[in-house]
Amino acid sequence: MFQTLAEVTTNYEYTYSSGYDSTTSAAASGFVLIFLLFVLAILVFAIVAMWKVFVKAGKPGWAAIVPIYNSYVLLEVVGRPAWWLVLMLVPYVNIVVYLLVAIDLAKSFGKSTGFGVGALWIFAPIGYAILGFGDAQYQGPSASQTPVAPAGPAQAPPAAPTPPAAK
Repeated sequence: MFQTLAEVTTNYEYTYSSGYDSTTSAAASGFVLIFLLFVLAILVFAIVAMWKVFVKAGKPGWAAIVPIYNSYVLLEVVGRPAWWLVLMLVPYVNIVVYLLVAIDLAKSFGKSTGFGVGALWIFAPIGYAILGFGDAQYQGPSASQTPVAPAGPAQAPPAAPTPPAAK
């Protein structure tokens, strides 16, 4: 009825399986590699498109590859103050700020608010490519803080009306 330790250990086979299969691991690694290459291709495309937009706006194209500086240059292009860069770094606030900057960028290139929301905010790489490689021309900052005086000779203010002559 009672077994000795030697009898117990000889009657059972101890095996352990981790579930590791080399073919599954290789397939997963291949999928991850293809996904990373796809993301890298989109990133390079977005950088090239932003580069072209900056060049059209008269800014240095290389600014597109410098992480925080590209947001600063974008604010210059649309005419927003530099302190908005701080707002771009605040979580949740940055969503609204980037929406406003996208709309301003669209208007700076003569496009509609819908283009700013749809193409430049939701599908940014596509929108930047349309602006950079398309025929859109930079028209100046749309959100300029100081109004630009109209060109031409300065006009004198209208003269005050003269009171009627007393009789």
